[in-house]
Amino acid sequence: MLIDIISDIGLFVPILIVVFLFITSAIKIVREYERLVVFRLGRLIGEKGPGFVLVIPVVDKLVRISLRIVTLDVPSQEVITRDNVTTSVNAVVYYRVVDPNRAVNNVEDFRMATAQLAQTTLRSVAGQAELDELLSERDKLNAKIQSILDEATDPWGIKVTAVEIKDVVIPESLQKAISRQATAERERRAVIVQADGEREAAGRIAEAAKTLSSQEGGFYVRLLRTLPEIATQQGNLIAFPLPVELRHLLPDTVEIAKMRKAEEDQSQEKGDKEE
Repeated sequence: MLIDIISDIGLFVPILIVVFLFITSAIKIVREYERLVVFRLGRLIGEKGPGFVLVIPVVDKLVRISLRIVTLDVPSQEVITRDNVTTSVNAVVYYRVVDPNRAVNNVEDFRMATAQLAQTTLRSVAGQAELDELLSERDKLNAKIQSILDEATDPWGIKVTAVEIKDVVIPESLQKAISRQATAERERRAVIVQADGEREAAGRIAEAAKTLSSQEGGFYVRLLRTLPEIATQQGNLIAFPLPVELRHLLPDTVEIAKMRKAEEDQSQEKGDKEE
């Protein structure tokens, strides 16, 4: 009797093992950031998850897709800009899967496809821009690349969230030319600032002279304030401060010169008449 029971149990053990394996393979735990794309007998059933998911072993084929943002490092690309400058450009692309069904069903390998598309788009956009745009207008080019990638990958269920151009490598000879150009530009701005300062100073000096001339004794007070500055200079220097208000006591050199010129003209006319 005992032998019969043991033999019956031995027959049920394989069945129990098969049932256990069937149940364990039918239970799937999907994380919050993942989705399961289920194909049943070759037909797309849809996405499942997150959490506890039941599938039919052998009948269902599962593809696990992550919904987290993927960082794609675009390798350096050799490009010729619109102004015929050879340079190397690399970038980084951030994207994520928003529709797992399309990411599995519409493209064989969405990661490889996105990487190749990012490289060709980077070369195309960089080739249409000038070198100055690559160096100073990266935000504009980043937005353009992102728009192109986002539109192209939309049928694949992918959303491109950001694109950043990391580095632009230019030849050493061109770097020296750009450095000279920047130096010349700084010198030009310095000359302009200096000229503006001199013009403003001349205007202020003219206003100060007008104010001093309108006040009696103003120039003399200014002269007295200037003497300490002259005294600090090295060397032997003798200064005779003379009030400007006393200038009428001195002979007018201009009038004297005019009188002498008139006398010379009169004497020359007399000489011509006598001849």
